[in-house]
Formats: sequence, structure tokens, C-alpha cells
Amino acid sequence: MPFVNKPRPYKKEEKYEDSPEQVKNRVARNKARRQLMKAGRVHKGDGKDVDHAIPLSKGGANTPSNLRVKTASQNRSFSRNSDHTVKINKPKKK
Repeated sequence: MPFVNKPRPYKKEEKYEDSPEQVKNRVARNKARRQLMKAGRVHKGDGKDVDHAIPLSKGGANTPSNLRVKTASQNRSFSRNSDHTVKINKPKKK
């Protein structure tokens, strides 16, 4: 609860959402969703999210091989330890 008894800084949020970097990221996410909608793998209002196997922030691309469909709850949650702290995601060894 970061803003207990404090006003919420809406002005900062607006600047963040409108920054060129965030606009670019949003365009890339929307493009990925449109690709999977065209392929028939997701539909509007189905509660599914388009996930990038290798995130765009880590150098991933919007290629079909990097896109996968997950439920919104799976895509937006993180693995947690027994003390409820977020686990560090380590790449799997092959």
C-alpha cells in the first residue's frame, strides 16, 4: 500500500503512460495481439493475454514463434516463495 493517507500522483502517471518508450511498448503489444487474433488463437473479451516467451524488454520479438496465449491471471502473476516474496526467474538449463 504505497499511498496510504497520501494523494495519488496522477500527473506522474500521465507522464509515464505518454512517454515515447511506453507508447512504443504499447504499440508492440497491440501488434502481437492483432497477429494472434488474425490467426484465430485469441478473441476479444476471452480473458486471454498474449505473452512473449522472451519479453520485448529482454530482446524478444513479435514473431509467431515467440508469442503464446495465457490466461490473464497466469500472465499477470509471478511465482512466489513460501514467504510470499517474488521468485527470481532464472532461465532453464538445457
